[in-house]
Amino acid sequence: MNKQVKTVYLDNNATTRVAPEVVEKMLPFFTERYGNPSSIHSFGGSVMPEIENARRQVAELIGADFRNKDNIATEIIFTSCGTESDNAAILSALATQNGRKKIVTGRIEHPAVLSLCKDLERRGYEIVTIGVDGKGRVSLDDFRNAIDENTAIVSMMWANNEIGNIYPVEKIAEIAHEKGALFHTDAVQAVGKIPIDMSKNTIDFLSLSGHKLHAPKGVGVLYVRRGVRFHPFLIGGHQEMGRRGGTENAASVIGLGEAARLAKETMDQEVIELAELRDRLEKGLLERVPKIRINGDIESRLPNTSSVSFEFIEGESILMLLDAFGICASSGSACTTGSLEPSHVLRAMGLPYTAAHGTIRFSFSRYNTIEDVDFVLEKLPPIIERLRKISPYWSEK
Repeated sequence: MNKQVKTVYLDNNATTRVAPEVVEKMLPFFTERYGNPSSIHSFGGSVMPEIENARRQVAELIGADFRNKDNIATEIIFTSCGTESDNAAILSALATQNGRKKIVTGRIEHPAVLSLCKDLERRGYEIVTIGVDGKGRVSLDDFRNAIDENTAIVSMMWANNEIGNIYPVEKIAEIAHEKGALFHTDAVQAVGKIPIDMSKNTIDFLSLSGHKLHAPKGVGVLYVRRGVRFHPFLIGGHQEMGRRGGTENAASVIGLGEAARLAKETMDQEVIELAELRDRLEKGLLERVPKIRINGDIESRLPNTSSVSFEFIEGESILMLLDAFGICASSGSACTTGSLEPSHVLRAMGLPYTAAHGTIRFSFSRYNTIEDVDFVLEKLPPIIERLRKISPYWSEK
């Protein structure tokens, strides 16, 4: 009988473990309080206050407004995922911006934005993608030069899912508004990992996804700033104040609210602890393994994310050998797994193919430990040495 392998999970940018507190909060809404929140009867209707409480909890995490006469966080729309939220924001802008037909976005955006933009380009819209430098950074002047009076919306992620870079989205929003364009940020990787306060910026739309911050899959949020015109993406019933049709996913929404509460409560300490784990891993690898590089902007990145390139070997081979030890990491975005091409993010940065093909992303969460890092530092260097010995491209010189 095979000995069970311990799982060391370092792929939290792909998805996170649902927090036990979140599971506990959700369970009654599957079994005891399963009524439709939009029902007239009290059995179903009693669930609606729980949804509104979750809406306020999400609003509190990101600094959205709910100081109105009904104490309802009307800037928060619950969706099915970050992809839906991204699509809803961009398509709404095109529907409400008086015939403007241009979108400005980044070359390193998530496929949820880039794939939509490619589809819109086929339908006659103008798409401009802003490049990055070798550290994955953007130039504000590039955005300033690209945005004009025909631009409906600018979309730039708050933090990159592969290299962890944090972007100056608040400044880019101001540049967009100078030309009358709306601004959207995919903040799926940022929310819950770094402080966000929407009361202190002018961003119009923000997307987040529950399963990136210890809530379940299948629930997300689109933030729409009060006063911004919005055209629904899903048209149906009156749910979400008429802005997103479909029966409310009550259990998951309530779970997301609890996850948001936990994130707000623990973020300050987690930022410190996760950065310590990330730095311990990078320092150990740099000491033990030659010919590697840490990707991204080390001065401005998420505390939990490390992108490491091991030159002259294939990332997929590294991942398979790590998996044999129960170590879970990735070669980039889970949404592009299966592609033989290097990550579009690394290509946009101009990383040599010899490095891009051997890039591994490690991403931590509150459930990781120093022991996890030390286990990787024990197992990974021999894997790299083994693979390089059989690589036709490797030379120790």
